[in-house]
Amino acid sequence: MPVTPQTMGAEAEMLPLFQERTTELQQHLKEADIGALIVSNIDSIYYFSAYWGDLGLEFGRPTLLVVASDGDVTLITPGSESLMAQAMTWVDDLSFYSDGIGEEWRDPLRKAISGVGKQRIAIERSDIPAVVSDFLRHELDLANEVDATPIISQMRVIKSAEEINMICQAGQVAIAMGIAGRDAMAVGVPEYEVSLACMAAGTRKAAEIIASEDPEALMSPMIHNLQALQSGHFTSYTHLHPRVKKIEHGDPIYMCFCSICHFKQFKIGYDRQYFVGSVDDETARTYNTAIEAQAAAFREMRPGVAAEDVHKAADDVYRSAGFAPSYRTGRALGYSSLERPELKYGDRTPLAAGMVFAVDGGVTVPEVFGARVGDTVIVTEGGIEIATDYPRDLQVV
Repeated sequence: MPVTPQTMGAEAEMLPLFQERTTELQQHLKEADIGALIVSNIDSIYYFSAYWGDLGLEFGRPTLLVVASDGDVTLITPGSESLMAQAMTWVDDLSFYSDGIGEEWRDPLRKAISGVGKQRIAIERSDIPAVVSDFLRHELDLANEVDATPIISQMRVIKSAEEINMICQAGQVAIAMGIAGRDAMAVGVPEYEVSLACMAAGTRKAAEIIASEDPEALMSPMIHNLQALQSGHFTSYTHLHPRVKKIEHGDPIYMCFCSICHFKQFKIGYDRQYFVGSVDDETARTYNTAIEAQAAAFREMRPGVAAEDVHKAADDVYRSAGFAPSYRTGRALGYSSLERPELKYGDRTPLAAGMVFAVDGGVTVPEVFGARVGDTVIVTEGGIEIATDYPRDLQVV
């Protein structure tokens, strides 16, 4: 790997971890009698190569990682991002393409899999762009690709010590965002101003962490994307985005950070709710039910417990209070917002140390109120560690 000024800091120190993952993947491919895997999911590409780009299929420019079981690894990405790729990844075989030149990404893809011969080709079936799968099936006559999604998903279940550390850092960013959002709440303040406060605080906290480790890092601290944030009876809408609506006395304010708190490519689960000026007894009871359900899930979480049993612990709280759960209690996360396993009925996966989950409590009373709380939880040998540990009790601001 060429060493540049951009790859001499903390980011470069992480590259062996990404390379080790790829070596492990190649072993899994050999065991499954797969000649090569075409990785197309952007989170999976980063997981193995340490490369992330800004141009995707929405611009007609896919990035692909071709991993051959015999040792060859090729990263195919737009030539306009060549300097980024050279600075970020450990992969030596970088294939760049340009718009309108030859067959663009098709030429390097054809070359990368040319040595596979009659061996089987694997893809991520649920994530591969249709234009790429059509090319494989029709132009290269590959009609029976193997789905390697289970192989990759299983590799990502248990997080490394380095990943756990970054998840804890992401938790610090999320907490800073929640505090800033809470402090911005007041009668007459528009919802979008609360979200702006969250984003600014998260960006500053992320910048503080990154700058302390590696001031030359290519990873941006900027918090972005649309946040889920609602006030008043619109809290029952769950994922409505901030509007120009102004906060009123007695409004509950719900803030979800799952779509915007992305730190060093890690996704986080974090939700907090506050009440402006006052809260009535029934609303308080509903909110406290959500808190109690999440707490019941926490108590159940430890190595060996089936994922669905964690959900059942929360479900029992809802039902005893006269409610029914509106969705799963949790989902594994990491480089993606949804990984395996999930805390829901039907998932019997035993929990294990190193798994990381977004664990939620939630009750919806349509057009009246939606109670929400969520945290990022790390399963440890002795139980759990909450990466976003910050007060969840009912608070009036």
